[in-house]
Amino acid sequence: MRADEIRSRFLDYFARQGHAVRPSSSLVPADDPTLLFTNAGMVQFKKVFLGMEDPGFRRAATSQKCVRAGGKHNHLEQVGVTARHHTFFEMLGNFSFGDYFKRDAIRFAWELLTEEFGIPRERLWVTVHYTDDEADQLWREIAGVKPERIFRLGDKDNFWQMADTGPCGPCSEIHFDLRPEGRRGTEVGQEEFEEAGERGGFLEIWNLVFMQYDRDADGNLTPLPAPSIDTGMGLERLASVLQGVPSNYLTDLFTDIIAAAVETVGVPYEYDSPQGVSYRVLADHARATAFLLADGVFPSNEGRGYVLRRILRRAVRHAYLLGRREPTLVLVVESVIDRMGTAYPELLGRREYIDRNTRAEEERFLATVDGGMRRFDEIAPEGGSGTVAGRDVFRLYDTFGFPPDLTELMAGERGYAVEGEGFETELGGAR
Repeated sequence: MRADEIRSRFLDYFARQGHAVRPSSSLVPADDPTLLFTNAGMVQFKKVFLGMEDPGFRRAATSQKCVRAGGKHNHLEQVGVTARHHTFFEMLGNFSFGDYFKRDAIRFAWELLTEEFGIPRERLWVTVHYTDDEADQLWREIAGVKPERIFRLGDKDNFWQMADTGPCGPCSEIHFDLRPEGRRGTEVGQEEFEEAGERGGFLEIWNLVFMQYDRDADGNLTPLPAPSIDTGMGLERLASVLQGVPSNYLTDLFTDIIAAAVETVGVPYEYDSPQGVSYRVLADHARATAFLLADGVFPSNEGRGYVLRRILRRAVRHAYLLGRREPTLVLVVESVIDRMGTAYPELLGRREYIDRNTRAEEERFLATVDGGMRRFDEIAPEGGSGTVAGRDVFRLYDTFGFPPDLTELMAGERGYAVEGEGFETELGGAR
């Protein structure tokens, strides 16, 4: 089942359950200075959950564009290294604004996964907040989940809040069993479940948030007059489950894009190799670049534009590691537009703009990258150790356009630390 069909079937299912299917909002949150980027499906409904806005419907479903590359949620350094981290991803979600609550949220989730998508029940496990007796009982009653497959976890894993104050509540996560074939579906204790989850043996695929409290400045919880539902399920993770592959990067959301990168670069793609990491970074960063440019973010030296510039330049550096000394990301971005333009027409509508600005940013960085890499080799030679001075980090930034986090990443790859305070001092003196 290709990802486009998964997305459509998710939205169609909730449309049949009376949900208003809403388009994804922009990656730039509207009227919300607290967020750098839209990072979850509920962001466009934040004022609805706070009782500040009436959308004209009480149930909704979306496939939301999300970026996690700055601020509290920053997956930049894990991209390409792990099987699941991305800067750009799509979050499938269904929402209830004072309409249905835990019973229907659990029923919809279980029915969709096991009947609509045909995921074997024996490979699904559930976690609930340790205080949430109601959710525990509903999973047994509605889904027939055995008690030994329901684990109670603490606030870190199973309690969600919008901010330090405001709407919040316990949540319930659905996990998919990825253990070796002989162990799949066999019973496991809570401690082993948590340890296996850390190692990738259980994959969290859907989080159901039961927003039922209002937290005040003193931390006190008051029941909300209209409890609501906010769920989130990564399309990339769900696609990996339904396509039977161990990595999001092996789903059709990425294989076509990686193939385009391989064709451009000419170096074979091997998953478990340094070249494999570089290709995955190129594919991920091409998606983020295309969508951020389409939503009006422009490369710059501050705010959202600076994050985009970092993403672009990290991609150029990985193309450089693959032997490319000419614009590469722009050609991979083209494949993103071709692959995702039907689902997100804004990519097609701004194709020329996206191409032009990606190419310009690549050419700008390529003009200095050779000199910067030579200088970096002098500062942090292969096989050495120690600390890269802040003044050197600043020179790489000021003269060669290397974002500090890129220098830090490169230094870490060679076993060097980076002095951050010295960089800030140099930067302050240059202003």
